[in-house]
Amino acid sequence: MTEHEQHEQGEPAARRTPDAEEPHADAATNAATNAATNAATNAATNAAASAAGEPRTAETESSHKEAREADARRTTAAGVAGTDDPAGTDDAAGTAGTGDEAVQKDGAEVNTGTIIEAAGVPEAAIPELVIISGMSGAGRSTAAKCLEDLGWFVVDNLPPALIPTMVELGARSQGNVARIAVVVDVRGRRFFDNLRESLADLETKNVTRRIVFLESSEDALVRRFESVRRPHPLQGDGRIVDGIAAERELLRELRGDADLVIDTSSLNVHELRAKMDAQFAGEEEPELRATVMSFGFKYGLPVDADLVADMRFLPNPHWVPELRQYTGLNEEVASYVFNQPGAKEFLDRYAELLHLIRTGYRREGKRYVTIAVGCTGGKHRSVAMSERLAARLVSEGVETVVVHRDMGRE
Repeated sequence: MTEHEQHEQGEPAARRTPDAEEPHADAATNAATNAATNAATNAATNAAASAAGEPRTAETESSHKEAREADARRTTAAGVAGTDDPAGTDDAAGTAGTGDEAVQKDGAEVNTGTIIEAAGVPEAAIPELVIISGMSGAGRSTAAKCLEDLGWFVVDNLPPALIPTMVELGARSQGNVARIAVVVDVRGRRFFDNLRESLADLETKNVTRRIVFLESSEDALVRRFESVRRPHPLQGDGRIVDGIAAERELLRELRGDADLVIDTSSLNVHELRAKMDAQFAGEEEPELRATVMSFGFKYGLPVDADLVADMRFLPNPHWVPELRQYTGLNEEVASYVFNQPGAKEFLDRYAELLHLIRTGYRREGKRYVTIAVGCTGGKHRSVAMSERLAARLVSEGVETVVVHRDMGRE
């Protein structure tokens, strides 16, 4: 997965923007407010102009004066509205409450950072959140990939301070990002102290979150780091065991807060995936997803093929003049291919074989399979067989995508 550069954005304070001035404003109050506002605005404008090196001409002075007068009118109206409305509400502006809420300005919503329900807009669906953490080498990446295969939006090594922002962005996705998984580890140790503050912030926003903590024995972790010949992130100039001890102490409090602790000391990759599936796959068992790809052998085998089927045992429609110009998507070409001896039998037997393989793939934690169906040029036989095979898989409940890699290259 590609890492994205992210930063925090400040939350502007909500301000009231009445549509019109109140006709019954007190004259003395107006005069005082105007004078104070003009003085403050004038000072701020002069300071900004001086800092920017802006020349003070008669034309710019007139422009600034008009701006100050407009600001004064808005401030006066706001003051009157505040006087008449001690409860802090403003129906004319279409706002509700104050603080970190969405306000309405000129009929448009201005979101100030809090997930709330705006007037006339359905409440944003707050996504479910899983935080994956634990010891380096204990299988965090495998757990994250498992959730990604289950349809979760996964972010690796996200600074904890940005977790609430990520959840908020997911809430604004109109349901497209309903489940978010975040991997937090000691690689982001500069930000790790912010995790508790971020978790407290999520609680105030009623975000459903779970913490998955992966741990392993010291012996198992040492063997894993030595096998990949990489240092421990906290090892420094010491030994691997020194880095493991430092990390375990750093994560001790987080482990105590974890909702799910998985000890991977004696687990292989498939067993870890099975445990994650049991916790997050829901009631339905994760299904295999298939890509059926037609190709031409003369253009080379697909490098990502898991299974390869060769259709060159069937007569080639290329040598039938009235069919040569068409592809396997044409009904006449498809009928020609499947009227040949062995075509229908191959489809039936191969579909049975895929059913057997599909069961084993799911048991071993494999979620995707690419089935390559080839002929000489990837135009007739392989295309027709790929279409029928994909339709058979779909009828059996397998999510299937059809790709014709070489069709049109001739």
